[in-house]
Amino acid sequence: MVRTFLVRGMLVGIVAGLLSFGFLRVYGEPQVDRAIAFETQMDEAKAEAEKHKGMVMPAEEPELVSRPVQAGLGLIVAVMVYSAAFGGLFGLAFAFAQGRMPGNFSPQALAAVLAAAGFIALYLVPNLKYPANPPSVGNPDTIGMRTALYFGMIGISLAAMIGAINFKRMLTARYGEWNATLMVAAYYIVVVIAAGVILPAVNEVPERFPAVVLWNFRIASFGAQVILWATLGLLFGALTQRAYANGMPRA
Repeated sequence: MVRTFLVRGMLVGIVAGLLSFGFLRVYGEPQVDRAIAFETQMDEAKAEAEKHKGMVMPAEEPELVSRPVQAGLGLIVAVMVYSAAFGGLFGLAFAFAQGRMPGNFSPQALAAVLAAAGFIALYLVPNLKYPANPPSVGNPDTIGMRTALYFGMIGISLAAMIGAINFKRMLTARYGEWNATLMVAAYYIVVVIAAGVILPAVNEVPERFPAVVLWNFRIASFGAQVILWATLGLLFGALTQRAYANGMPRA
């Protein structure tokens, strides 16, 4: 049973990856190209200024992977691996959540709830604190710190979401479904807001970086995640609901 959910989740993740790749290729990659063009202009301006000062510039390093390969093969491989991995984890989460989530959910409803919770906990909340940035945004010397902070925010958000689900199970019997939902939602919001306040802010956007490019890049990131989680929730749920209707035993 668990293996079935794992494989189904990975297959649905592949479908989600193809949809996300199409969106990123059309909408996201032009923003990356504009960000790279800005970075190139800044590097050229810096080189020209140092040249006038008589400084010797180091030789340019050869490009290991061409931009067309990055935007084509590199992008689709990265997206497919990422989406298949999250699809597999989603399938495992579904297998674990069956019968353990508070409330009587159908497979479709359970998949939708898990997808919404995953989107909020793993993407939306962490990205409100540390939003996605295109190339040329961010100091290379701080990439380790920024990565640690981002994953730290993901860990806190995910732990708070799991805690909220467990608390709801305990609170529903005493306060009722609606009141328990409001209470655990408030708990989650308080925890992630406190984490957002305590964790340090990171703002390394260059002064002259085009605001439109930054906005569009973040919209592209948001859109790809919506596609991923919506596909996981809807398609996985529909396939599982159909399997149960055809006689698949419930866990």
